[in-house]
Amino acid sequence: MNKPNNFRDLIVWQKSIALATGIYHLTKYFPPEEKFGLVSQIRRAAISIAADIAEGAGRGTRKDFRHFPDIVMGSSFGLETLLTISSRLDLVQSETVEVTLD
Repeated sequence: MNKPNNFRDLIVWQKSIALATGIYHLTKYFPPEEKFGLVSQIRRAAISIAADIAEGAGRGTRKDFRHFPDIVMGSSFGLETLLTISSRLDLVQSETVEVTLD
């Protein structure tokens, strides 16, 4: 496996950008009191997915590059957990969460 020269060519990075954008649209409708709580954490988790993919692609060795999917997977599980909590608090519909994560 060769290290990608341009992270923008990676489909997973392109999808992560779409996810982060969707998350921003989704959390725009959360109550104002969640701005520094769930909204902040959800947005950070979504952004870190895209950023870590780009960072991993820019690392100097294949070993470094291979480490980043684990980091990205952790962020994606964290994001799903935060969205599940948001759904259970009736801040967002579970169907909307499923569509956003799909």
